[in-house]
Amino acid sequence: MRAIWKGHIRFSLVTIPIRMYSAIEKSRSISFRQLHKEDNGPVGYVKTCKVCDEALKPGDIQKGYEYEPDQYVIIGEEDLDKVKLKSTKVIEIDAFVDAEEVNPALFDTPYFAGPDGEVATKAYSLLCETLKNTNKLAIGKVVLRERESVVLIAPLDAGLVMYKLRFPEELRNIGNVPNVGHVETDEAQLKLAETLVASMEKSFEDLVLEDKYTNAVMEIIEAKIAGKEVVTLTEEEAPIVDIMTALQASIEQAKTDKKPLKQAKGKQAEGDQAKTA
Repeated sequence: MRAIWKGHIRFSLVTIPIRMYSAIEKSRSISFRQLHKEDNGPVGYVKTCKVCDEALKPGDIQKGYEYEPDQYVIIGEEDLDKVKLKSTKVIEIDAFVDAEEVNPALFDTPYFAGPDGEVATKAYSLLCETLKNTNKLAIGKVVLRERESVVLIAPLDAGLVMYKLRFPEELRNIGNVPNVGHVETDEAQLKLAETLVASMEKSFEDLVLEDKYTNAVMEIIEAKIAGKEVVTLTEEEAPIVDIMTALQASIEQAKTDKKPLKQAKGKQAEGDQAKTA
């Protein structure tokens, strides 16, 4: 695994040298090229000015912030260079917080953090175990790609995973989602729903999670390469069922799925039972 960043985690007077690695396997994603229908030629991209319709080169383009309709203030690279940020090689930990306090909607890109060399392993492992034992998460800041980001560091197995966090002001209010609000819950329905949840309980490690869409798209691609006919399946829309009926039927189905198979009785066993009777 190739490191994409090298630096330190620092809190108070403690400094831990680390290397950062991408936690996402990008090779799993499928990408398509845009092609011309007439001759399958790859489509290029030309940036043009919407005022004079002139094709532009990279050197013809500058950054502008629209502060009023069609009114821009020009920002050059020399202006951005004046923005003073702390070292780009240090993850500065501001505080340790309870894991339950962090809104999951703030989580963004994940990275793996590993010790930079054998000398750093002892301090690295100490931080990992401390976070596990205290159920705390480290919150800090780091400069990545010339931009300061808030990050969260959490223990993961024997290592540390770091998430970039969205700023709270970036997150919309869920209360603005239509039809979301407190609705009086029927006690009988709630009890049945809780029974159903309990009957479907599993360990997360036992779940088989796979990207079925990517696998299906790859099957189509491979079939087309081989010159085979692509077969599609139409999923029928499920009928809407009364909630109580649906809950009760779901519980019965869950019970049936969990029942062990009964051992088949042969003629000899049945004869023995008749004699006993």
